[in-house]
Amino acid sequence: MSLHTKASKVLLALISLPLIISPVLAGDLSKRKDVQSFINKMQQDHGFDKASLEKLFSKTRIQPSIIKAMTRPAERKPWHTYRPIFITQSRIDLGVDFWDKHADLLKQAHEKYGVAPEIIVGIIGVETRYGRHTGNYRVIDSLSTLGFDYPPRSKFFLSELKHFLLMTREEKVDPLSLKGSYAGAMGQPQFISSSFRSYAIDFDGDGKRDIWHNPADAIGSVANYFVRHGWKRGEKITQQLDLSVAVDKKLLKEKDLKPSHTVASLRQKGFINIDKNLNGDALAAIINLEGKTASEHWLGLKNFYVITRYNHSALYAMAVYQLAEKIRQRRESKSEQDA
Repeated sequence: MSLHTKASKVLLALISLPLIISPVLAGDLSKRKDVQSFINKMQQDHGFDKASLEKLFSKTRIQPSIIKAMTRPAERKPWHTYRPIFITQSRIDLGVDFWDKHADLLKQAHEKYGVAPEIIVGIIGVETRYGRHTGNYRVIDSLSTLGFDYPPRSKFFLSELKHFLLMTREEKVDPLSLKGSYAGAMGQPQFISSSFRSYAIDFDGDGKRDIWHNPADAIGSVANYFVRHGWKRGEKITQQLDLSVAVDKKLLKEKDLKPSHTVASLRQKGFINIDKNLNGDALAAIINLEGKTASEHWLGLKNFYVITRYNHSALYAMAVYQLAEKIRQRRESKSEQDA
């Protein structure tokens, strides 16, 4: 299929979206056949009360603005316009404040899970500006809109809707009470429902997993997520590569984030400035980012790949890493000045 044909089909799909969602902008969502089918499956597979789910979905609303937001994610921007969204002096200063306020919790998480405090702070900083912007959409509305009326990803979001209902039953909370992003991500670390069920923890032992209001649970849950995805304590994350000498040009076009080249082989192919302390058997990927005047090339090691498991984007992972480094450096500088 040609690129022109693919583009035409994508454009046609986007043009057709209003026609898909228009019949359900008003009325009782629970009366729809696809919603009834979902309700019946939740009853059969997970023992939910059908009448209770019908009542819940009668109060659920399809939100057209969610569909619009899904078509313009920030990760489609080039690196040179994506980076300034997150690497700002304000976000760095707020990150230092967050770290200072929760230093003991971050230390405990680091000791238990091995995840560097700055990375945990960087994640929460990129995701919600340290809990200040956790989303204003009801999660039930977001997941229902995308599950029932966004065909490109309906399978994924119907699965998340299932996990959301299971989660709210397990946590004993009202499904209508929880708010999040347009994609249904929740709390300070913006966990989707399946991630909450798998990785959210009660880090302070108060009997609740509260990633919305409890910094302890948010911090512990991020650390747990990372270690469960293979984070390696104390290992390097990434470094910018020097292309002042000839290298294998094919590597500069790769898009695979998963480390698949040994460090030794990359050294042999011309990447001469790779950290000498890195073991030659360590695996890495070449991360290529679109700069304003020239491309940037980075070494993506195992821990960089783990960051991309949070959001499958090299732009996202690099923003987290660079924000984390800026926060760490600013905090260290501040400590030296205060000494």
